[in-house]
Amino acid sequence: MTHRLSLNEVEHLSFRMLVASGASAQQAEPTARSIREAEAEGIRTVGLAYLPTYCDHVACGKVHGHAIPTLTQPRPGTVVVNAALGFAHPAYELGEAALVAAARENGIGVLVVQHSYSAGVLGWFVERLARQGLVALMFANSSATMAPHGGRRPFFGTNPIAWAAPRANGVPVVADLSSSAVAWVAVNAAAQRGEPIPLGWALDADGQPTTDARAGLAGSMAPSGGHKGSALALLVDVLAGGLGASKFSHEAGNFGGNEGGPPDVGQVVIAIDPSAAGGVSVLDRFEHEFAALAAEPGVRLPGDRRRASRAVTTSEGVEVDDELFATLTAYAEHGSPVGR
Repeated sequence: MTHRLSLNEVEHLSFRMLVASGASAQQAEPTARSIREAEAEGIRTVGLAYLPTYCDHVACGKVHGHAIPTLTQPRPGTVVVNAALGFAHPAYELGEAALVAAARENGIGVLVVQHSYSAGVLGWFVERLARQGLVALMFANSSATMAPHGGRRPFFGTNPIAWAAPRANGVPVVADLSSSAVAWVAVNAAAQRGEPIPLGWALDADGQPTTDARAGLAGSMAPSGGHKGSALALLVDVLAGGLGASKFSHEAGNFGGNEGGPPDVGQVVIAIDPSAAGGVSVLDRFEHEFAALAAEPGVRLPGDRRRASRAVTTSEGVEVDDELFATLTAYAEHGSPVGR
């Protein structure tokens, strides 16, 4: 049996779960919206199924549930938000208006989020900026789950990168990808279901490719494209961990379990006003490129699948199985069991 929830119900349930587990409304509201967006776009591995982990991390102190992010602007084009070891989403929302203003004024602006937590779906952030007419890029480091090319031991996180570009019709093109062959949550989900994973997703503890999801979790994620994914992961670490004055992936607290301290990672978001260099016709040029790409047989634009999923979930809601629904309801009523 399954339960069908509207997107509004997803957001409300997420908020209740977070608050019941010890998060303030300031921390819970933007984070609950991000869960809604993940479910809306069919990215369920970081939606409701992952939300109990967020709640557990509030309860055990890996996330500071009552953190109050603070904003400074040391240079005209640079916005810095200290997340104070709270969730990434409220920290980003605090800095977004200043980032947009910096991009409009200078042609480009950068938002650095320091001392943060998992950002979840990076597309959530960059699409918001693209809907305001800006080209956006985002880099977020995470705790070590991926061996560098040629290595065996997890050193980098899956360290995702996302970008979005505005379109004249208001529906941005959005791409969100990890530096690893696949996100850690996808392997973890396969392990929980007892299912094998495709070869090339992960390495076992001896550094050998494996189709056993549990062996992959005990080993490491594989970098996307070998040395290329490894180089991208290093770039993300330099930006998010270095510029973010936070921890590099190999130093960060574990995103997975409840042991250890806060991850203390960072995020960097770059916003560009395309008219500053490309002129007023730049959106027409973008559209020419997107149309030419979409006209290629068998090709779809980045984000097309997400948009199709949103069209369905907006009208029909999302299905949640009995077991997960019972877990979510228990968290909403009693909070995380961690520490009880």
